[in-house]
Amino acid sequence: MGKQISIWFLGNTGLRNPLRIWEGLKLLEESPFNGKLRGANEARFQTLLNSAGIIHATGKAEDDSSYARKWRLMFGRFGFIYPKVKRREGRQEDLGQLDLVTPFGKAFLKAEEYPAQQECFLRSLSLEQIEAPDDFGFFSPLRWILAVMLELEKRTGSSEISRIEFCLWGHTTNPSYKVSEVVDSILDLRRRRKDAPAKRRFDAAEIKKRGEDYSHENKNFTDYGDMNMRYLRISGVVQRKGRGLIIVPAKHLLAEQLAKDTATRRPIMDVYRELCNGAPLPTDNLDTAKALLSNMESQLKANHILYDLSDRPLNTVAEINIARQYLEKLWMDTDELKYASEQSNQWQEISDYMSLLIDGGGKKIDNDDEDNGIEVPKEETPVYLEWTLWRAALAMGALTNHPSEVRGFRLDSDFLPVSTAGGGQGDLYWEYQDFTILTEVTMSRSSRQEAMEGEPVRRHVSDAVLKYGEKNIPVYGLFVAIKIDTNTAETFRHGIWYTKDDAKQRLDILPLPLEQFQSFFVSLFQSNEPAKPQKVKQLIENCEAVRDKMQAPEWKQYIADEVIR
Repeated sequence: MGKQISIWFLGNTGLRNPLRIWEGLKLLEESPFNGKLRGANEARFQTLLNSAGIIHATGKAEDDSSYARKWRLMFGRFGFIYPKVKRREGRQEDLGQLDLVTPFGKAFLKAEEYPAQQECFLRSLSLEQIEAPDDFGFFSPLRWILAVMLELEKRTGSSEISRIEFCLWGHTTNPSYKVSEVVDSILDLRRRRKDAPAKRRFDAAEIKKRGEDYSHENKNFTDYGDMNMRYLRISGVVQRKGRGLIIVPAKHLLAEQLAKDTATRRPIMDVYRELCNGAPLPTDNLDTAKALLSNMESQLKANHILYDLSDRPLNTVAEINIARQYLEKLWMDTDELKYASEQSNQWQEISDYMSLLIDGGGKKIDNDDEDNGIEVPKEETPVYLEWTLWRAALAMGALTNHPSEVRGFRLDSDFLPVSTAGGGQGDLYWEYQDFTILTEVTMSRSSRQEAMEGEPVRRHVSDAVLKYGEKNIPVYGLFVAIKIDTNTAETFRHGIWYTKDDAKQRLDILPLPLEQFQSFFVSLFQSNEPAKPQKVKQLIENCEAVRDKMQAPEWKQYIADEVIR
């Protein structure tokens, strides 16, 4: 038996994706529950989250307030609302009204661009809020992990820490440990794992052994590990490497400065005040801000990405940081083009994601190695469905619009999905040289599918027909669901929609179960079919050509036969 282990956690398993926090906070600020998020209002706010599509509470969870409490906890953890002050910490009135959106929360809501939101999260994560054992005061997990990663880089030449290394020696340690000893343990694990013939068996044995000093379930090592790494990545200082982490090259200087101090003994009320008003960062220093901007420019030049800052004032810290965030956004847009170009070689993985979605979420592990696995969190299946169909469109190629214009949902810095497309527009716009396919997706499969999707899908396709019709570009609709209800098929078989001017439209919308789309998609790559988007267009046209001759059940069967023909 060794030192007793405790696992720190930055997020909450009920809110695994920190980028969803912005939507929920905006909803809270505009609601009557701002500053009144206790008691019966918890359940009312949860209903509000559910009706806005921000959460997907079903069954028993829909009747209580468990989600609302978890979201409230995260709002407070990041200083976006005033957290509850414990009696031993001080007085609530000395901080601010419990659960009211703070000045920092209001600043966060104004940060609509991804780099600006990242900086807000970074300010919160840089603060020492978590209590360390052995009278070490409070520490920042971000600063601690950066210190470990920098020591790894010093010893090995790379700051990379793998998933299993993080799960066993990252979030299980804190400043009461010596950084050098933690890195010794990581490197020992790395050497032994490299020689292990069965990686999953090795990992399970290591978790069991480490779990002897842990008083809770061993699954927490990996469950909390995945969540904690996701929250660390939202800082923008570290990024995904495999299923682990590595320091972002352009943020290396910032990482070094943050890692200098990992713990503090100052009163927690002082920390809370900083948290709720926006903690200072090294980037608030003029020299550091200039150095980071210069570093970002060097990264762009090294990757042959053109930019122009000649019309931007660069005299103050704020102006310099805004310019750097602009370059970071430019970097992301360019990276997305590169990501798009790689998708044709990722068609098998895209198909694997479809299989997980058909099963309602889960994991798929390749080559007996968790580091090479893929996962669809069960609570995030709607956005992963949009993301997977987006990747499918990128893989088929020939798109004329930028990848970011194809999708309506947001991505994080690892190109993983954040939230579903907003209302009032289609989910995905596949634009080609001489036609457009508007793709709508849903996880719904019950008889309510037609009520939920029939009207908006036809309306979105109609709007697209009017928009692209000005350029004489035909528009086709593709509706993909886990299962197609026959009433939905009947609505799309008719495809009738009247515009605001009472002009009658006959829309071409093909309802397709995801399993059938998957089969069709895979066949395009297995046979190396040329002109893949044209094959999709041809499938839609072939099926639409016979719709007036059949009833909905027959038409569904015809579509199924046409997919495999």
